[in-house]
Amino acid sequence: MLWVRSVTFTLLFYLNLIRLMLLALPCLGQGRDKTQDFARRWARSSIWLLDKICSIKVEFRGLANLPSGPCLVASKHESTFETFALTLQIRDFTFVFKKELLSLPLFGLYLKAAEQFAIDRMRGGQALAAITRDACKILSEGRQIIYFPEGTRRPVGAPTAFRSGIAHIYVTTGAVCIPVALNSGLFWPRAGVLRRPGTIVISFLPPIMPGLDKGAFMQLLKQRIETASAELVAEAIARDPALGACLPRAATLQTP
Repeated sequence: MLWVRSVTFTLLFYLNLIRLMLLALPCLGQGRDKTQDFARRWARSSIWLLDKICSIKVEFRGLANLPSGPCLVASKHESTFETFALTLQIRDFTFVFKKELLSLPLFGLYLKAAEQFAIDRMRGGQALAAITRDACKILSEGRQIIYFPEGTRRPVGAPTAFRSGIAHIYVTTGAVCIPVALNSGLFWPRAGVLRRPGTIVISFLPPIMPGLDKGAFMQLLKQRIETASAELVAEAIARDPALGACLPRAATLQTP
């Protein structure tokens, strides 16, 4: 039954995305606000499907830690889930994503229309310089940048692999940084279609204020995100011990 529900959800998830992209075509030339509204509609409908089909609830914590103005949101990345769920809480979002997504039919057009930021990871230092330059502009407009410091989805309990790009942006722009912890990978793994019932929690942690050097910032960011994420995972497993089987054998839930 779990597999049937998971496959059903996956099919409806993508059909719903295609449906919304077709319905929203007239909005492509109407500015990023309109496009972002459709992204939020996709998020809300996807979360509704998760609840009704897979018995997966969603809980946002620490919303008071989100400033109303510009900031850098640094999120743990375990699943596709957070790539749409975060849009519900970030007022004027700009995701930093890999350039290859722009080539996806229709979806790439919406990324451009929503004024999201693509990076060419093959360009190395040049890509970092470009994102830092544009980050200053985005923040000056009062927007919020969503950045996944790990660069790609990582399994629950995998060793930390934060990249230094987030620290460069933090130091160069002088932005407030909001770390984000989550446990989404327990219920929506990075690979496969299996969706396990339970509660996905996304937690916005206390802000890291400007003024730290790169090394101190990275150490604090890792400590906060990894510790809080491990606590969320442990909390979920305490409710449903069967979820512990989702962790790699070598994984630990200790503070990094």
